[in-house]
Amino acid sequence: MSTLDPILVDRIQQAVRDLAAEQTAFLQQIVRIPSTTGTEGAVQVAIADRFRAAGLDTRVEEPRNADLAPWAEHITAEPDYSGRPNVIGIRTGTGGGRSLILNAHIDTVEPGAREHWDRDQLSGDIIDGRLFGRGSCDMKGGLASNFYALLALERAGYAPKGDVVLEAVVSEEDGGAGALAAVLTGPRADAAIISEPTERAIIPAQGGSLMFRIHVEGRSAHACVRDEGHSAIEAWAVLHRGLLEFEARRNREITDPLYAVHANKIPINVGVLRAGSWPSSVPEWLMAEGRAGMVPGETLEGFKERFLNEVRAISARDPWLKDHQPRVEWMDGQFAAAGIPGDHPLVGVVAEAHRAEAGSAPRIEGVTYGADMRHYILAGDMPCLLYGAGDVRLAHAPNESIPLAELHAATVTLALAIAGWCGVEPAT
Repeated sequence: MSTLDPILVDRIQQAVRDLAAEQTAFLQQIVRIPSTTGTEGAVQVAIADRFRAAGLDTRVEEPRNADLAPWAEHITAEPDYSGRPNVIGIRTGTGGGRSLILNAHIDTVEPGAREHWDRDQLSGDIIDGRLFGRGSCDMKGGLASNFYALLALERAGYAPKGDVVLEAVVSEEDGGAGALAAVLTGPRADAAIISEPTERAIIPAQGGSLMFRIHVEGRSAHACVRDEGHSAIEAWAVLHRGLLEFEARRNREITDPLYAVHANKIPINVGVLRAGSWPSSVPEWLMAEGRAGMVPGETLEGFKERFLNEVRAISARDPWLKDHQPRVEWMDGQFAAAGIPGDHPLVGVVAEAHRAEAGSAPRIEGVTYGADMRHYILAGDMPCLLYGAGDVRLAHAPNESIPLAELHAATVTLALAIAGWCGVEPAT
């Protein structure tokens, strides 16, 4: 049973219904504008125009490397961000309420080959209640939810007491330089919600990851006398088996209830493997690149040391690796883990808003992937969570889509969350 004012709930639900066609058309518009990471400029022009038309104090600001430099390890820094601005729209509150950021990234991964899609990758077509196109789910749909949540609240006749800040940020897919720049240069707020596609689950904790490169040494020999050499591939097999045992042990150690839904809470994945230089030679070198997962409470530096110690311990148990220690390098794009307590007031406000819209309690859980929320928590000291429509499993896939009914439901929840967090009063 919701404790929100039923009149407020009814008016916001009606306002979202009234705005549904306009919201859908807006999402189609921005899906049809390509915005692969590095090419976000054109879509940001369209978004800035819409923010201004809605009367928001609109700021168009390119990230600056001078601001980002102290946090360089946490992002994949580009030489410059010319023509790739963040767009920030501010609705100043009437006074006396808490402020809130609603964030969405506007960059997408590559659309992929046309033959893998049933229709054009940026079609924006609506089929059986789903809107298709790269970015529809991840996460232009989230931006549409955020923008129309504020418009619906105002259409329903309410003005937020606290400031509401809408952010359309760049460069999330390669590390989050856009969100970090927005955090560092402001405006800041008392809390932030990022409308990632969570299927409307509340996510107060996000995993982190280290990107690693491991070099393994072998000893070359002619294949006809391979026993006189030592294969770097066989040496790697020992190390890889040990890392998977490390993964299993760490999974047993993690008792955070937010991660109970995940069988593998901190995956160690090797995505690139190269070895040797000639088919008839014993390979004398191997290079492996991969990702090791982290959970909130673990720091980048602390886990780096633990990972290195594990590689040393595995090597110490193997006669070859003991005398030929593997070399570990850290790659760009590290993602720190971050989170807020499951009983944080922000979680309670969003849960109550969801309950008022859906008639049932939301799922509250952690995720194993990295997201921009870490920047708000770690660099901005702001409580932050993820909540939005769409299924992340479709996010980078062919035929990416978002169900419009879920999009509109999330919009109601976010409008109610603005009301619950910022406070509202009748608009004059």
